[in-house]
Amino acid sequence: MDTTRVPFDFAEYERRRLTRVCYVCAIAAGESDFEHEILYSDDAHIAFLNRYPTLVGYALVAPRAHIEQVVAGFTEEAYLSIMALVRRVALAVEAVVAPERTYLLSLGSQQGNAHVHWHIAPLPPGVPYSDQQYHALMLENGALQPTPAQQADLAAAIRAHL
Repeated sequence: MDTTRVPFDFAEYERRRLTRVCYVCAIAAGESDFEHEILYSDDAHIAFLNRYPTLVGYALVAPRAHIEQVVAGFTEEAYLSIMALVRRVALAVEAVVAPERTYLLSLGSQQGNAHVHWHIAPLPPGVPYSDQQYHALMLENGALQPTPAQQADLAAAIRAHL
């Protein structure tokens, strides 16, 4: 897969996030305006490849229920359950793309992307230190442009490890 980043229209992305329905709820309901590669789904959780990846294998894990608080929104049992899934998906991603490091974090805010979700972002080996960490995640630094076929192949490989 080509790992060249292309400029990303962050202003348009921000406009969509602030004016449309919750994208995680739409994906979970099968009503998204964009086909996402689903990696895992059960009654309580969903995992899928990032629509705008900055790294190959970048995945998201979320509860199906619209929860907005990353810790307080969950019972202890539900929190431990979703964290176990984050780990399972991260291990599957690592098995496929063999990263130097895997970043796990929850981003979003009440203003946009309020639905709690965890990012699983695999940093490939050899990325210069100045391009790692938040720099590697920021859409402001461009996004990859995988084809639907590349995303489908990647998702199938990750699913095989789940």
